[in-house]
Amino acid sequence: MNLTALADFNAVALHGGFGPASRALDRPKATLSRRVAELEEELGVRLIERGARRLRLTEEGVVLHERTSGLMTEIQEVGESVASRAPVPRGRLRVSAPVVFAHVVLCRIAARFALAFPQVELEVVAEDRVVDPVEDGYDLVIRINPPPDELLVGRRILSDRRLVVAAPAVSLPSALPGEDAGVALPVPAVLRSAARVDALWSMRTESTGVTALRPVPVLRLSSLLMVREAVLTGVGAALLPGILVADDVPAGRLRCWGEEVGPPVEIWALYHSRRLLGVKVRAFLDMLQELSTRE
Repeated sequence: MNLTALADFNAVALHGGFGPASRALDRPKATLSRRVAELEEELGVRLIERGARRLRLTEEGVVLHERTSGLMTEIQEVGESVASRAPVPRGRLRVSAPVVFAHVVLCRIAARFALAFPQVELEVVAEDRVVDPVEDGYDLVIRINPPPDELLVGRRILSDRRLVVAAPAVSLPSALPGEDAGVALPVPAVLRSAARVDALWSMRTESTGVTALRPVPVLRLSSLLMVREAVLTGVGAALLPGILVADDVPAGRLRCWGEEVGPPVEIWALYHSRRLLGVKVRAFLDMLQELSTRE
């Protein structure tokens, strides 16, 4: 069996079509189509249904993809393991990261890495969905407070705290005379679209200890980046990651009312436990690890 054609077929199946696979591999779509056709001719079966709007594998195509995609990955990893003995990292490196971490932290690290290792083709994808490193083709995945998973190993690269912040013009509410100190204080708030309506903010301050706030939504937005921008205008308070407002608080654009009560948020860089750790991945992990030394 032609392994090159098989690799191209698995790439088309993994990415969901000739077009996406062409963009991901940076190879002509016509070449991929020709290779798949050659593989079909060699095997004597149809692997892909032609004419469908979306890629649809035949029954034989599904079997071939399921039985060989893992083997092709292992072959690639063995090759990378051999290449990892070389002193200079090289090849393609794909990283998935949460949107906020990618925008605030990872873009600068990625730029430094690209300058330090020009022979590595680094791709960082910002997304909040939980991806599968093998199925989705990632060398590293960045996750926030990841649950234990025997298939994933890695390093904790950063701890963070969520902060209740607001523009200087927004006043921190206080209990009225005679009011129960344990009652949650209402505060105009900017919330994520998915936030629970009955959620309370429990924050700790140096002056008052633990205070409970009851956010009263004045605005709901779909991303934390949008929430930060809205809070800067003074429309209300928000509970945001410390890394997202790390420059705003010292600059006076936002005031920190307090830290969220509870354990810190841990950010991990993970990779599949069965994958060999190549030199390019190790180099990127080492650069990420510098974040923990600055805490």
